[in-house]
Amino acid sequence: MDAKKIMIVDDNPDILEILSLIMDMEGFQVLGISNGLLFSESILSFCPDLILLDIMLGEVDGRDLCNISKGTKKIGHIPVIMISATHGMKDINLLCKPDDFISKPFDVDDLVFRVNRQFVA
Repeated sequence: MDAKKIMIVDDNPDILEILSLIMDMEGFQVLGISNGLLFSESILSFCPDLILLDIMLGEVDGRDLCNISKGTKKIGHIPVIMISATHGMKDINLLCKPDDFISKPFDVDDLVFRVNRQFVA
């Protein structure tokens, strides 16, 4: 069976590297992007099975990207887990409907659990 693909979007290079390493060690195929402006293009070319998406991306708001993803028929089925140090799930749900939410700093075991939970049907 092919490894599940996870696209990670975070403008902090340290967080992006850590998340990529964790997901790679868990056996996932990973694409990390630090520029939210590449979001749509990257989804279409990489075809992820799950998206880990930071809220504060500098040039764009991750909640807007979540809305784009969830509102697009071709990619709306892809689970989105939002990640934030400054926003809570209540704030996020006012603007978008992610499949899950993880607060920074995150617990690695909790992160892995939440990611794997998205693949249980």
